[in-house]
Amino acid sequence: MAGTKKKKSALRKFASARKSASPGSQRDAARGTAAGKGIDPGRVRAILKGLDEAYPAATCALRHGNAFQLLISTILSAQCTDERVNIVTATLFPKYPNAKAFAYANPAELEQDIRPTGFFRNKTKSIMGASKKIVEEFHGEVPQTMEQLLTLPGVARKTANVVLGTAFGIASGVVVDTHVMRLTGRLDLSKNTDPKKIEQDLMQIIPRDRWILFSHQLIWHGRRVCQARKPKCLECNLERICYSKDKTV
Repeated sequence: MAGTKKKKSALRKFASARKSASPGSQRDAARGTAAGKGIDPGRVRAILKGLDEAYPAATCALRHGNAFQLLISTILSAQCTDERVNIVTATLFPKYPNAKAFAYANPAELEQDIRPTGFFRNKTKSIMGASKKIVEEFHGEVPQTMEQLLTLPGVARKTANVVLGTAFGIASGVVVDTHVMRLTGRLDLSKNTDPKKIEQDLMQIIPRDRWILFSHQLIWHGRRVCQARKPKCLECNLERICYSKDKTV
């Protein structure tokens, strides 16, 4: 009986060892190691240095003359390229020079004016609603706090961060658009897919005095090099510290 028990115990240990050494378990272990490297302070510093070298003067691509115009442009940029927004606002802003003009515009006419940006009906409601609130509750001025901006129709954290960072130089968070979402995943800076959670992850590992520039740099890098369908890894100065599964080298 004792010999039989020892034999069964040995078999159990062997099965357990095989299970822990299975390909799936090895892949899980590899992912765990990679995740650990992702937010290593030294690696984060290397990423920031690489972005500084590539894009030392990265700025917002939306053309605007003041904070209010930037707010409108950012609302229009949802599901639309900045290039197309800039084309539309080149004639839009002269026609509607201030918040009051947008607030009390003819909705049907404004819809046609912004139609090329897509989702023009919802954007018209957001623009007119935000403009009216700015006129009636904020004395015609764009508010300069996250809390107040989030009370405006059509404004979520991404839009508020764009306005606060670019127009006022206030670092209240990190802009998380489609480019930032994609690159934080590829660079293993966040395992999350929800923009709010990604922003919280980035705020933990990126120095606050870099939040504004970092957002612009990552967006520029996403447009120019780390593109969605086929990243240009041979042209990327971060390639040596990137271990994304869809690298092209």
